[in-house]
Amino acid sequence: MLEEAGAADLPALEALVERAYRGDSARAGWSHEADLVGGRRTDAAELGAMLANPRQHILLLRDSDALRACVALTEKGDALTYLGMLTVEPSRQAGGTGRAVLAGAEEFARERLGATAMEMQVIAQRPELIAWYERRGYVRTGETRPFPYDEQRYVPRRDDLAFVVLAKPL
Repeated sequence: MLEEAGAADLPALEALVERAYRGDSARAGWSHEADLVGGRRTDAAELGAMLANPRQHILLLRDSDALRACVALTEKGDALTYLGMLTVEPSRQAGGTGRAVLAGAEEFARERLGATAMEMQVIAQRPELIAWYERRGYVRTGETRPFPYDEQRYVPRRDDLAFVVLAKPL
């Protein structure tokens, strides 16, 4: 069961996201970006700003009080919700947790936010992750978005990064 994050969750949330996306610890799972992007994925200040924004929601999955997964949802208007930061503890990936969190996020968006569609972006150079979302009903919209090379926290490891936009009716 997913629950909304609070300020007390920020340290554990930041640590989970960093473990899953960046550095050597991320390589324990299959959904990391460590080979494409270095630097920080997020920090407590950014996560705190997300929690303070009434249009953003961070949902958590716990197991025996330990944080195991999270996902961020942003209300975009016109019944569209943006899904981002779907994160599963690297040692627990490939066991169904991501599918459960995605399904819970879609349910939350439909029932609590009134969403009729979900949108996301995935680094184009992650075909296995794009395929994972496609198996769950997401389709490529044909839109691409530039990678934020100008943000100082990201350290791209290649110069051809871009995002593919995926969407799914809810």
